Amino acid sequence: MIGQAFSQLWQTTGLLGFLSAGGWGNAVMILVGFVLLYLAIAKGFEPLLLIPIGFGCILANIPFAYIAGVDPTSTFGATGFIKILYDAGIETGLFPILIFIGVGAMTDFGPLIANPKTLLLGAAAQVGIFIALIGSLVLSFIPGINFDLHSAASIGIIGGADGPTAIYVTSRLAPDLLGAIAVAAYSYMALVPIIQPPIMRALTTKKERLIKMQQLRPVSKVEKILFPISVLTICAILLPSATPLIGALMFGNLARECGVVNRLSDTMQNALMNIVTIFLGLSVGSKMEAAGFLNLNTLGILLLGAVAFSFGTAGGVLIAKLMNKLSPKHPINPLIGSAGVSAVPMAARVSSKVGQEYNPQNFLLMHAMGPNVAGVIGSAVVAGVLLAVVPFMEPLVNGLRPALAAFM
Repeated sequence: MIGQAFSQLWQTTGLLGFLSAGGWGNAVMILVGFVLLYLAIAKGFEPLLLIPIGFGCILANIPFAYIAGVDPTSTFGATGFIKILYDAGIETGLFPILIFIGVGAMTDFGPLIANPKTLLLGAAAQVGIFIALIGSLVLSFIPGINFDLHSAASIGIIGGADGPTAIYVTSRLAPDLLGAIAVAAYSYMALVPIIQPPIMRALTTKKERLIKMQQLRPVSKVEKILFPISVLTICAILLPSATPLIGALMFGNLARECGVVNRLSDTMQNALMNIVTIFLGLSVGSKMEAAGFLNLNTLGILLLGAVAFSFGTAGGVLIAKLMNKLSPKHPINPLIGSAGVSAVPMAARVSSKVGQEYNPQNFLLMHAMGPNVAGVIGSAVVAGVLLAVVPFMEPLVNGLRPALAAFM
């Protein structure tokens, strides 16, 4: 009897799980989770997100814990608490929407309203999304990599450097890739200060980096109130598929700017954002289970994410240079174009920091916030386009595959 009890206990230990077939993968992913914790705690890389994601990764890979799944040994099929969070918040798209409400409440669109042409910089930075999308379809011809158009669209959205948008699109188009895409999106957002400056310097001259921009005009309260209403109206008319994200963003912003619901605005910016960030991070981390993460697809996603992010940075800078050619009277410092990738406000701070390296009196932060917040809108709009178009384009792309395969 005692021997059977000890045998049963041994059969449920994590050690046996790690020693069994496939257990090495769980051990590797737990180490990956610890690496994410290290980057967040020791290096300060997006700690608010990488800590929950890293811890969720560790919990999901503990053998026989079933924290991110259903316990098959339970009489009633007990469901792990992270799976409950995932089903309620990620599969439904609720968590990204709530995050966008908080982002809207925290965002000042004043710099964009004061200098509307910076909207073009935010739009140009989305080019990385389409470069990565095309690259994903090309990589799908490599044996061992399997990306269809749904997967390619989800991977491409990494180029917008907007984690909630990437999660929202992926949960609808390619939920099996959610872990790798979320990790790639948030990792590259955290690496903005490392990735962007070399690209910015390579694409600009010293003379361009020294450009001082005119002071932004004051923006009235009425303008700030009308802005979210106008953006939502235009989006609802032209692109309804983007209204869940845009609508949440503009609702939060209206609460911030109207001045009569300060309690709600404060809740959106603090309590709501903090709670949803915890749940979102744990849920995303739970999708980093070894069985679905350790494959060539993940490596391809990480590579394409870097490509998307780099092209997005370059796109904003190059469009700023083109705008200076077309309108030399009011030049734009091309450095602020890199802020269009939407990593708010880190990308704007990087633009300002690089500018001050060449002239300590050149303050670009507020100017860079224009394309930065425009990038948030831009990535949400592109997400809406992809969600509307991809399901109808999939048969066409599949039909072209044999011809493309023969050509390659």
